[in-house]
Amino acid sequence: MIDRLEFLIALASEQHFGRAAEACGVTQPTLSAGIKQLEGMFGVMLVQRGSRFIGLTEEGERALEWARRIVGDARAMRQDMDAMKHGLVGHIRIAAIPTALAMIAMLTTPFRAQHPDVRFTVLSRTSVEALAQLENLEVEAAVSYIDNEPLGRVSVVPLYRERYRLLTSADSEFGQRDHVTWAEVGRIPLCLLTPDMQNRRIIDKLLRASGTEPAPTLQSNSMIVLYAHVRTGRWSTVMPAKLAETLGLTDAVRSVPIVDPEETHTMGLIVPDREPMTAMTSALVKEAKRLAKVLEPSLAAGAESLRPRPIV
Repeated sequence: MIDRLEFLIALASEQHFGRAAEACGVTQPTLSAGIKQLEGMFGVMLVQRGSRFIGLTEEGERALEWARRIVGDARAMRQDMDAMKHGLVGHIRIAAIPTALAMIAMLTTPFRAQHPDVRFTVLSRTSVEALAQLENLEVEAAVSYIDNEPLGRVSVVPLYRERYRLLTSADSEFGQRDHVTWAEVGRIPLCLLTPDMQNRRIIDKLLRASGTEPAPTLQSNSMIVLYAHVRTGRWSTVMPAKLAETLGLTDAVRSVPIVDPEETHTMGLIVPDREPMTAMTSALVKEAKRLAKVLEPSLAAGAESLRPRPIV
């Protein structure tokens, strides 16, 4: 039954029978037959059918909630049994928003030093995509904002507060300032993340509150692209302070605090809300708490709400 529930999860994620079958490593007839078997078992229609996938029925949406829970628990149980036999061995997939990508190494590197048989895949995603992949069991964890938009049923470990800086050339209009206001930032040409990114939505809101309509001269879904343009000395951008520090500043690039208001948002590790927590997730949470004490000690106390289980 688990494999058929995985078919339903894949279909909801891919919104296409062929892609869902490919994601599950089966043929499309096998996937379709599995979905029909579920419908026969429950006595309800789960999928709205036509010449192509239309969507799930109301019953299908409810079944999907149960499928995610059951499949997630089944995978967690297998991981725990493997951990009891062999220690931590396996694969952790992390979806992170672009402004957090440079910080992931501070989490994965000490983790792997403790558990060398664990492999990682780190994916750059929007905040919406990261949460959707976590919900659909496509990743084991996400790193994203935890205080700006709804997260759903998850557990979080606060890591650090994102504070904003104007990155600009030293010889630009504001290159020698100790700080600038959001109204001043709105007066200069900026390169920013694309509008589907939560960081961009935060910046747009702050610029509009200062009386400026955002009109970037360049957009990208990559912070590396933005930073590369700033380093030419001809562009400016708004970047989280810790990210700017991680990427490294040159003599030609200044990082100027933005005030009035001095806005902050909290970044955190997001994991499934599951009890008991798997040994792998528990170890990741433990490492995230250690990192929080280094990055933002004032947030470390809040992270204690998640209590890792012993690693066997």
